[in-house]
Amino acid sequence: MIIENTEITKYTFSGHDSFQCRQLWLKKGYDYVQEGKNFNDEDAVVQLGVGKNMVSSIRFWLKAFNIIDNKDIPTEFGKRLFDDENGFDPFLEDEASLWLLHYQLVKNGFSSIYSIIFNEFRKEKLFFNKETFVNYVKRIGESNPDLNLNENTVAKDFIVFANLYKNDPESKDVEDSFSGILSELELLKTTGKGKDEQFYIENAERDNIPEAVVLFTILDNPNYGNSISLNSLEFNLNSPGSIFALNRSGLMNKISDIVVGFKDITFTDQAGIKELQFKNKADAYTILDSYYGK
Repeated sequence: MIIENTEITKYTFSGHDSFQCRQLWLKKGYDYVQEGKNFNDEDAVVQLGVGKNMVSSIRFWLKAFNIIDNKDIPTEFGKRLFDDENGFDPFLEDEASLWLLHYQLVKNGFSSIYSIIFNEFRKEKLFFNKETFVNYVKRIGESNPDLNLNENTVAKDFIVFANLYKNDPESKDVEDSFSGILSELELLKTTGKGKDEQFYIENAERDNIPEAVVLFTILDNPNYGNSISLNSLEFNLNSPGSIFALNRSGLMNKISDIVVGFKDITFTDQAGIKELQFKNKADAYTILDSYYGK
C-alpha cells in the first residue's frame, strides 16, 4: 500500500550531482551566501575551494536542509544555526544540531526521497535496498501520470541517501570528509554484504534525542493545534514518530520529559484518549534558545 500524501504534491529528485553533503559544506556555503556572494560567480570555485559540480551541490544541500531559500537568502533556521556571533552551533558540535538538520531535510521536502523514506516507505518495507525503493517510486509514478520519474535519477538519489545516513563501523578514518553528515545519528542500519546488503530503519527509543528537539518539531508543525493526539504524534506526516523513527515507548519518554521540563504543557489520558495539550504555545525557537543557552 502506498500512503496517499495530499500534502506533498510535487516530487523532486536529483540536484546534488551525486555528491552527498560533506561535513563542512553547510557552514562554508552559509558563510558564502551571508557575505552576499553568488553561486554563479566565476570565482565561486576558488572561494568555496571545491570543483564546479560541487558548487551546485553545496547550493542544493543548503536548500534541502532549509539553510537558504529559493532566492539563495539565508532562512531563519539557517541564521539561528550557523551565524558566527549568535548561532546555536555553527560547527555542528552538538548532536542535537544534526537531529535538527535531519528534521529539516525530511520536513522541507526540497529533495523528496527523504520525506518518502521516513514518512512512508520504511513503514511498508522493513528491509529495503535501492531496487525496492526504485520500484516503490515507480508505483507512485503509476498512480500519478503527470509525474515524469527517471529510474536512474531515483537510483542515484537512493545511493546519496544511503551515503548520507549510513554509519560504517569499519571505517578507519573518523574524520573522513566523505562520511555522511548524518551518519552519527545511526538511523540507517545495514545487514548483509555486497549484493545481499539490505537497509533498515527500525523504530527505537532514541534516548540521545533531546526532548527540546522533539518539542521544537511539534511547535514548528503548522498542522498541530493546542491538543495533539498521541497517534498523530507517532504516525502523522512529519510527526516526531515518523521523522525520528521513535517507537511508542520512546515517544512517551520524550513526552514525559517535555511535560516535566516545560510549564503549560500537559499529557492527558481520559477514556482512552491520549493527548499532549498546550495551555500557551511558545515560539518554537525559544525552546532552542533555552537548550543552546542563548
